[in-house]
Amino acid sequence: MVAEQYSRNLGFSATYNFRDVGGYTGLDGRTVRWRRLFRADSLHRIDEADTAAFTALGVRTVIDLRRPFEIEKFGRVPERYGLDYRNLVIKHVDWDEIAHPEGTVHERWLADRYLNFAEDGREGILESLRLIADPDAAPVVVHCMAGKDRTGTICALTLSLLGVSDENIAADYALTTGAMARLTDYLLKTDPDAVRGNEHMFDSPPAAMLLFLDDLRALHGSVEDYVRELGLTDAELTAMRRHLLED
Repeated sequence: MVAEQYSRNLGFSATYNFRDVGGYTGLDGRTVRWRRLFRADSLHRIDEADTAAFTALGVRTVIDLRRPFEIEKFGRVPERYGLDYRNLVIKHVDWDEIAHPEGTVHERWLADRYLNFAEDGREGILESLRLIADPDAAPVVVHCMAGKDRTGTICALTLSLLGVSDENIAADYALTTGAMARLTDYLLKTDPDAVRGNEHMFDSPPAAMLLFLDDLRALHGSVEDYVRELGLTDAELTAMRRHLLED
């Protein structure tokens, strides 16, 4: 169930996948608060045309999940906004090294990539969840390059910890597919090599997220057990739920 109190998709001129993750039903029927946690593609394209709308969101903290070479190549959210900027890298196997032969079950391929994030990227995931749990850091924007995979994993874990159903988590993840049309059009003009031959990396089938969540539970018992293994404390989990769920 989703309570539509605000616009979920925030249309900026050249940031294509910026949206609010609020409005979903969580623990005890409580609703995930709007305007506390956002997910996005890379914020280096936020320009002066978007200044007023971006500033109005009151963002305090930006979690950039990209690797240093991505930031060096493309840039980061402009410093003029004066935000608490954290580069919390999610380590992972380079996707260009993973074959995707004809006949591959694509949802399975994506779920395996997300499970790799969960295992190799533990440090970045833990620090991201700790920031999201901190009410003084909110509102938070978490982003990577496309706002789909690394960002999708962090948001899926957060929503699961808030008690959102797997079906709604997968539906939220799948919203990225529509945003990718504008982003891929932009990349084909500015960085075509990022798209050509990599078309399989640009969609978000909900079954991939469902498989990932099932895999994580099979390995760790539950999402809560997994984040506790990482080092997230009960106090941090309580703080996350207190400020991200409506009373």
